[in-house]
Amino acid sequence: MPIEIVALVGLALVFVITMTVGINMGAVAFVATFAISTLFAGIPIDDAISHGFPSGLFVTLVGVTYLFAIARDNGTIAWLLSSGVRMVGGRLGLVPWVLFAITGLLAMAGAPLVAVIAVVAPVALEFSRRYDLHPLLMGLMVVNGGAAGGLAPTSVLGSICREVAQRNGLDLDAGALFFSAAAFNVALGIAGFFLFGGGRLRRVSAGDQVVAASVGLLDGSSSGPPPGPAAGSHAEGVSGEQNVGDRARLNLIRATTLAGLLVLAGGGLAFDLDVGILAMSVAVVLSIVSPRTGRAAVSQVAWATVLLVCGTLTYIDLLQEVGTIDFLGQGVAAIGVPALGVLVVCVIGAVGSAIASTIGMLGALVPLVVPLLLGSGLNPTAVITALALSALVVDASPLSSTGALVVANAPADKRDVVFRQLLCWGGALIVAAPLSTWLVFVLPS
Repeated sequence: MPIEIVALVGLALVFVITMTVGINMGAVAFVATFAISTLFAGIPIDDAISHGFPSGLFVTLVGVTYLFAIARDNGTIAWLLSSGVRMVGGRLGLVPWVLFAITGLLAMAGAPLVAVIAVVAPVALEFSRRYDLHPLLMGLMVVNGGAAGGLAPTSVLGSICREVAQRNGLDLDAGALFFSAAAFNVALGIAGFFLFGGGRLRRVSAGDQVVAASVGLLDGSSSGPPPGPAAGSHAEGVSGEQNVGDRARLNLIRATTLAGLLVLAGGGLAFDLDVGILAMSVAVVLSIVSPRTGRAAVSQVAWATVLLVCGTLTYIDLLQEVGTIDFLGQGVAAIGVPALGVLVVCVIGAVGSAIASTIGMLGALVPLVVPLLLGSGLNPTAVITALALSALVVDASPLSSTGALVVANAPADKRDVVFRQLLCWGGALIVAAPLSTWLVFVLPS
């Protein structure tokens, strides 16, 4: 059997084992890299790892998730949520958009999407219970908000797209990728807002009740039922000794953290500084200001995400070394029409991401579009934008981690309904997202 096929079978086994057994995909990918490189390709494992391991992305992931863990532990995230809701007073119709914006900002800051949803979804779904809002309205606003910021240059997925593009010699405009993704997800947010009753929301009579609800939730003092399993991920991050008043106050450490997040966003977006080093620098400064928080945050770095990304990209590099990517790319290019080939890859990305890892799908599929871009006149940024969005927005599916968090935090009596509706929404996006992004971004390029 040709080595190209052997490596492709290895990739399929990585996905199958991950989905059926639940092992971290990155760990399985590292083992697959060892097996394929040494047993079939004749490549020393040291060469495979040293050549394929994404060291720059490793620093980025560790730095940004370390910084996010500090911001969560010192109460900055809780302050952002309660302050955002406080700004809208009793205008209940604005609360979904506040949560949309905050989720997007946290994703922009480099927090993994699953971690962001785990923090914000319990608050959003408890609002839906308290004020009899459609749980899907609140859930989708949180998911789409995360997706809106999820492709920023400072974000995890944005960093992955940039890394994979650079490895394949593609000229990616990171700013255009981010703003296109943000605009697309705002449009999705507007559609979900009006489809699930947001347009009928009216100003409630007591605005302080809305603020109190958010602060009470963040403090764990909600009088309602617990918001769900995902809430624990946030409760562990903030000291239970803080009371509601302290949680709503902007103190020195939170102000310093906010300034650090602004430095990260400004340095990454405006000055194209290395996001990983910048995030690590800000995190170290905050750890010096508050050593206890800094020490605790190290254990909360998203090590599972780091392992997933680094293992997957190391195996993808091996696929390129043995010629599998070229083999698959030639198969896609055989379609004859490059733009149509891009649509096929986008559909594959949407289907795969709905049931598997978005990170893994992006790492595997971006190299496939390289042969389609050669001599075709298609814009690399437009093509990667379409592919990334096709894979990202279907994360609302309840079969994905983010969609599952929405279902888990929905009111118990509505959980089955939310699951079915999210399944329909995700299924519709599997078709609509590739087609719409292809029409909007790829064809005009």
